[in-house]
Amino acid sequence: MLKIELLESFIAIAECGNLSKAADKICRTQSALSLQVKKLEESVGQSLLIRDNKGVTLTESGETLLNYAYKMMQLSSQALDELKDGQNHEVIRFGVPTDFIKCYLNSFLLEFIREFTSIELVIDTDVSGNLFKRLHQGEFDVIVATHWQLPTNGELLFTRRFHWVAASDGKAHQRKTIPVGLYPENCPIRAQVFANHQLSMRPIKVLLSTPSPEALCMAVENDLVVAPVAEFRISDQMQILDPIEYGLPPLPVFNESLYLNPDTQTPATIQLINLIKANVERKGYKLY
Repeated sequence: MLKIELLESFIAIAECGNLSKAADKICRTQSALSLQVKKLEESVGQSLLIRDNKGVTLTESGETLLNYAYKMMQLSSQALDELKDGQNHEVIRFGVPTDFIKCYLNSFLLEFIREFTSIELVIDTDVSGNLFKRLHQGEFDVIVATHWQLPTNGELLFTRRFHWVAASDGKAHQRKTIPVGLYPENCPIRAQVFANHQLSMRPIKVLLSTPSPEALCMAVENDLVVAPVAEFRISDQMQILDPIEYGLPPLPVFNESLYLNPDTQTPATIQLINLIKANVERKGYKLY
Protein backbone atom coordinates (compact mmCIF):
# COMPACT_ATOMS: atom_id res chain seq x y z
CA MET A 1 0.00 0.00 0.00
CA LEU A 2 1.28 3.46 -0.91
CA LYS A 3 1.06 5.81 2.05
CA ILE A 4 0.03 9.40 1.42
CA GLU A 5 2.84 10.88 3.55
CA LEU A 6 5.46 8.98 1.53
CA LEU A 7 3.94 10.19 -1.74
CA GLU A 8 3.86 13.75 -0.41
CA SER A 9 7.62 13.57 0.33
CA PHE A 10 8.30 11.97 -3.06
CA ILE A 11 6.47 14.78 -4.89
CA ALA A 12 8.44 17.41 -2.94
CA ILE A 13 11.74 15.77 -3.93
CA ALA A 14 10.68 15.51 -7.59
CA GLU A 15 9.62 19.17 -7.70
CA CYS A 16 12.69 20.51 -5.85
CA GLY A 17 15.27 18.18 -7.43
CA ASN A 18 17.18 18.29 -4.18
CA LEU A 19 16.73 16.45 -0.87
CA SER A 20 17.76 19.41 1.24
CA LYS A 21 15.33 21.84 -0.42
CA ALA A 22 12.56 19.25 -0.32
CA ALA A 23 13.16 18.67 3.41
CA ASP A 24 12.82 22.41 4.06
CA LYS A 25 9.65 22.60 1.96
CA ILE A 26 7.77 19.96 3.91
CA CYS A 27 9.41 20.70 7.27
CA ARG A 28 11.25 17.40 7.71
CA THR A 29 14.91 16.56 8.23
CA GLN A 30 16.95 15.35 5.27
CA SER A 31 17.62 12.02 7.00
CA ALA A 32 13.89 11.51 7.59
CA LEU A 33 13.21 12.26 3.94
CA SER A 34 15.85 9.76 2.79
CA LEU A 35 14.27 7.10 5.01
CA GLN A 36 10.85 7.78 3.48
CA VAL A 37 12.26 7.41 -0.04
CA LYS A 38 13.80 4.08 0.98
CA LYS A 39 10.43 2.85 2.34
CA LEU A 40 8.69 3.96 -0.85
CA GLU A 41 11.20 2.17 -3.04
CA GLU A 42 10.78 -0.98 -0.93
CA SER A 43 6.99 -0.73 -1.35
CA VAL A 44 7.13 -0.51 -5.17
CA GLY A 45 10.18 -2.74 -5.57
CA GLN A 46 11.82 -0.24 -7.89
CA SER A 47 14.53 2.40 -7.71
CA LEU A 48 12.89 5.80 -7.97
CA LEU A 49 15.74 8.35 -7.75
CA ILE A 50 19.15 8.85 -9.31
CA ARG A 51 21.45 10.80 -6.97
CA ASP A 52 24.50 12.80 -8.11
CA ASN A 53 26.45 15.91 -7.06
CA LYS A 54 23.83 18.16 -8.68
CA GLY A 55 20.89 16.67 -6.81
CA VAL A 56 18.37 13.97 -7.72
CA THR A 57 16.49 13.00 -10.86
CA LEU A 58 13.71 10.48 -11.37
CA THR A 59 14.19 7.07 -12.86
CA GLU A 60 11.68 5.82 -15.43
CA SER A 61 9.82 4.09 -12.60
CA GLY A 62 9.98 7.33 -10.62
CA GLU A 63 8.32 9.24 -13.50
CA THR A 64 5.55 6.66 -13.65
CA LEU A 65 4.97 6.81 -9.90
CA LEU A 66 4.97 10.63 -9.93
CA ASN A 67 1.94 10.70 -12.24
CA TYR A 68 0.04 8.38 -9.91
CA ALA A 69 1.23 10.27 -6.85
CA TYR A 70 -0.31 13.52 -8.13
CA LYS A 71 -3.61 11.75 -8.84
CA MET A 72 -3.67 10.08 -5.42
CA MET A 73 -2.92 13.35 -3.63
CA GLN A 74 -5.70 15.04 -5.62
CA LEU A 75 -8.18 12.29 -4.69
CA SER A 76 -7.14 12.55 -1.05
CA SER A 77 -7.73 16.30 -1.09
CA GLN A 78 -11.11 15.91 -2.80
CA ALA A 79 -12.21 13.30 -0.27
CA LEU A 80 -11.32 15.57 2.65
CA ASP A 81 -13.08 18.55 1.06
CA GLU A 82 -16.22 16.51 0.41
CA LEU A 83 -16.28 15.17 3.95
CA LYS A 84 -15.89 18.68 5.34
CA ASP A 85 -18.73 19.88 3.13
CA GLY A 86 -20.79 16.92 4.28
CA GLN A 87 -20.63 18.20 7.86
CA ASN A 88 -22.60 21.26 6.72
CA HIS A 89 -24.84 19.31 4.31
CA GLU A 90 -28.50 19.90 5.13
CA VAL A 91 -31.37 17.63 4.21
CA ILE A 92 -35.05 18.63 4.28
CA ARG A 93 -37.56 15.76 4.32
CA PHE A 94 -40.81 16.91 2.73
CA GLY A 95 -44.01 14.87 2.49
CA VAL A 96 -46.65 15.53 -0.16
CA PRO A 97 -50.02 13.88 -0.92
CA THR A 98 -49.57 11.40 -3.74
CA ASP A 99 -52.43 12.81 -5.79
CA PHE A 100 -50.96 16.33 -5.79
CA ILE A 101 -47.23 15.73 -6.33
CA LYS A 102 -47.31 16.83 -9.99
CA CYS A 103 -48.98 20.11 -9.03
CA TYR A 104 -46.37 20.82 -6.38
CA LEU A 105 -43.47 19.89 -8.64
CA ASN A 106 -44.80 22.27 -11.29
CA SER A 107 -44.79 25.12 -8.79
CA PHE A 108 -42.66 25.90 -5.75
CA LEU A 109 -40.62 22.68 -5.40
CA LEU A 110 -38.64 23.17 -8.61
CA GLU A 111 -38.13 26.80 -7.65
CA PHE A 112 -36.71 25.76 -4.27
CA ILE A 113 -34.37 23.16 -5.83
CA ARG A 114 -33.03 25.71 -8.32
CA GLU A 115 -32.43 28.38 -5.69
CA PHE A 116 -31.04 26.34 -2.79
CA THR A 117 -28.47 24.12 -4.46
CA SER A 118 -26.60 23.41 -1.20
CA ILE A 119 -29.67 21.76 0.37
CA GLU A 120 -30.84 18.24 -0.42
CA LEU A 121 -34.63 18.16 -0.69
CA VAL A 122 -35.99 14.64 -0.12
CA ILE A 123 -39.58 14.43 -1.39
CA ASP A 124 -41.77 11.49 -0.42
CA THR A 125 -45.39 10.92 -1.41
CA ASP A 126 -48.10 9.10 0.48
CA VAL A 127 -51.78 9.38 1.36
CA SER A 128 -52.42 12.08 3.94
CA GLY A 129 -53.25 9.71 6.80
CA ASN A 130 -49.84 8.07 6.44
CA LEU A 131 -48.13 11.45 6.13
CA PHE A 132 -49.56 12.52 9.51
CA LYS A 133 -48.42 9.29 11.13
CA ARG A 134 -44.93 9.46 9.65
CA LEU A 135 -44.53 13.12 10.66
CA HIS A 136 -45.25 12.19 14.30
CA GLN A 137 -42.72 9.36 14.00
CA GLY A 138 -40.04 11.89 13.00
CA GLU A 139 -39.75 10.84 9.34
CA PHE A 140 -40.52 14.32 7.97
CA ASP A 141 -39.58 17.92 8.68
CA VAL A 142 -42.53 19.40 6.77
CA ILE A 143 -45.65 17.92 5.20
CA VAL A 144 -48.63 19.22 3.29
CA ALA A 145 -51.66 17.03 3.97
CA THR A 146 -55.42 16.89 3.42
CA HIS A 147 -58.12 16.67 6.09
CA TRP A 148 -61.81 17.46 6.28
CA GLN A 149 -61.34 19.27 9.59
CA LEU A 150 -59.54 22.58 10.00
CA PRO A 151 -56.00 22.04 11.33
CA THR A 152 -55.51 22.39 15.08
CA ASN A 153 -51.73 21.97 14.97
CA GLY A 154 -51.08 23.10 11.40
CA GLU A 155 -51.71 26.03 9.10
CA LEU A 156 -54.44 26.09 6.46
CA LEU A 157 -53.16 26.72 2.95
CA PHE A 158 -56.31 26.37 0.84
CA THR A 159 -59.45 24.28 0.43
CA ARG A 160 -60.10 21.53 -2.09
CA ARG A 161 -63.54 20.56 -3.35
CA PHE A 162 -64.29 17.05 -4.60
CA HIS A 163 -67.29 15.85 -6.62
CA TRP A 164 -68.68 12.46 -7.41
CA VAL A 165 -68.17 11.95 -11.13
CA ALA A 166 -69.06 9.35 -13.74
CA ALA A 167 -68.39 8.95 -17.45
CA SER A 168 -70.33 11.57 -19.41
CA ASP A 169 -72.32 8.93 -21.33
CA GLY A 170 -71.73 6.08 -18.92
CA LYS A 171 -73.92 3.63 -17.05
CA ALA A 172 -71.78 2.77 -14.02
CA HIS A 173 -73.66 5.24 -11.82
CA GLN A 174 -76.99 3.65 -12.79
CA ARG A 175 -76.16 0.19 -11.50
CA LYS A 176 -77.90 -1.17 -8.42
CA THR A 177 -74.57 -1.52 -6.64
CA ILE A 178 -72.35 1.36 -7.69
CA PRO A 179 -68.73 0.45 -8.57
CA VAL A 180 -66.44 3.08 -7.09
CA GLY A 181 -62.80 4.01 -7.37
CA LEU A 182 -61.07 5.45 -4.31
CA TYR A 183 -57.67 6.42 -3.01
CA PRO A 184 -56.00 3.83 -0.70
CA GLU A 185 -56.50 3.19 3.00
CA ASN A 186 -55.70 6.11 5.34
CA CYS A 187 -56.78 8.63 2.72
CA PRO A 188 -59.15 11.15 4.36
CA ILE A 189 -61.30 11.30 1.19
CA ARG A 190 -61.82 7.53 1.30
CA ALA A 191 -62.50 7.71 5.05
CA GLN A 192 -65.26 10.28 4.53
CA VAL A 193 -66.91 8.23 1.81
CA PHE A 194 -67.42 5.34 4.23
CA ALA A 195 -68.11 7.55 7.26
CA ASN A 196 -70.95 9.33 5.43
CA HIS A 197 -72.42 6.27 3.71
CA GLN A 198 -75.80 5.44 5.22
CA LEU A 199 -77.83 2.23 4.97
CA SER A 200 -80.54 4.16 3.16
CA MET A 201 -78.10 4.99 0.36
CA ARG A 202 -77.34 2.75 -2.60
CA PRO A 203 -74.73 0.06 -1.89
CA ILE A 204 -71.24 0.72 -3.17
CA LYS A 205 -68.48 -1.67 -4.09
CA VAL A 206 -64.82 -0.64 -4.30
CA LEU A 207 -63.63 -1.81 -7.70
CA LEU A 208 -60.42 0.22 -7.86
CA SER A 209 -58.05 1.44 -5.14
CA THR A 210 -55.11 3.55 -6.31
CA PRO A 211 -52.96 6.50 -5.21
CA SER A 212 -52.86 7.72 -8.82
CA PRO A 213 -55.40 10.42 -9.74
CA GLU A 214 -54.66 9.75 -13.41
CA ALA A 215 -55.63 6.08 -13.01
CA LEU A 216 -58.78 7.07 -11.11
CA CYS A 217 -59.83 9.56 -13.80
CA MET A 218 -59.10 7.08 -16.59
CA ALA A 219 -61.28 4.45 -14.90
CA VAL A 220 -64.11 7.00 -14.62
CA GLU A 221 -63.83 8.12 -18.26
CA ASN A 222 -63.95 4.47 -19.38
CA ASP A 223 -67.16 3.93 -17.40
CA LEU A 224 -65.58 1.40 -15.05
CA VAL A 225 -66.19 3.26 -11.78
CA VAL A 226 -67.70 6.30 -10.14
CA ALA A 227 -65.21 8.26 -8.04
CA PRO A 228 -64.70 11.38 -5.90
CA VAL A 229 -62.45 13.57 -8.04
CA ALA A 230 -60.91 16.97 -7.30
CA GLU A 231 -62.83 19.75 -9.04
CA PHE A 232 -59.92 20.84 -11.20
CA ARG A 233 -59.41 17.31 -12.57
CA ILE A 234 -62.94 16.94 -13.95
CA SER A 235 -62.78 16.62 -17.74
CA ASP A 236 -65.31 16.95 -20.56
CA GLN A 237 -65.57 13.16 -20.56
CA MET A 238 -67.05 13.22 -17.05
CA GLN A 239 -70.32 14.30 -15.53
CA ILE A 240 -70.80 15.54 -11.97
CA LEU A 241 -73.27 13.47 -9.95
CA ASP A 242 -75.63 14.91 -7.36
CA PRO A 243 -75.04 12.76 -4.23
CA ILE A 244 -78.67 13.06 -3.11
CA GLU A 245 -80.08 12.11 -6.51
CA TYR A 246 -77.83 9.06 -6.89
CA GLY A 247 -77.73 7.97 -3.25
CA LEU A 248 -74.02 8.62 -2.76
CA PRO A 249 -72.28 9.78 0.44
CA PRO A 250 -71.91 13.58 0.63
CA LEU A 251 -68.33 14.87 0.31
CA PRO A 252 -67.15 17.64 2.65
CA VAL A 253 -64.78 20.41 1.64
CA PHE A 254 -61.25 19.23 2.31
CA ASN A 255 -58.52 21.42 3.75
CA GLU A 256 -54.95 21.37 2.47
CA SER A 257 -52.72 22.35 5.38
CA LEU A 258 -49.10 22.68 6.36
CA TYR A 259 -47.71 20.68 9.30
CA LEU A 260 -44.22 20.90 10.82
CA ASN A 261 -41.96 18.76 12.93
CA PRO A 262 -41.13 21.30 15.69
CA ASP A 263 -37.91 19.49 16.62
CA THR A 264 -36.26 19.78 13.20
CA GLN A 265 -36.93 23.32 12.04
CA THR A 266 -33.99 25.27 10.59
CA PRO A 267 -33.64 28.51 8.60
CA ALA A 268 -33.75 26.35 5.44
CA THR A 269 -37.08 24.72 6.34
CA ILE A 270 -38.48 28.16 7.14
CA GLN A 271 -37.44 29.27 3.64
CA LEU A 272 -39.25 26.29 2.13
CA ILE A 273 -42.37 27.04 4.19
CA ASN A 274 -42.34 30.70 3.14
CA LEU A 275 -41.99 29.65 -0.49
CA ILE A 276 -44.97 27.29 -0.15
CA LYS A 277 -47.11 30.07 1.34
CA ALA A 278 -46.00 32.63 -1.24
CA ASN A 279 -46.81 30.24 -4.08
CA VAL A 280 -50.27 29.47 -2.70
CA GLU A 281 -50.99 33.15 -2.22
CA ARG A 282 -49.71 33.95 -5.73
CA LYS A 283 -52.03 31.32 -7.20
CA GLY A 284 -55.04 32.41 -5.21
CA TYR A 285 -55.06 29.36 -2.91
CA LYS A 286 -55.05 26.95 -5.81
CA LEU A 287 -52.24 24.73 -6.99
CA TYR A 288 -53.40 24.18 -10.55
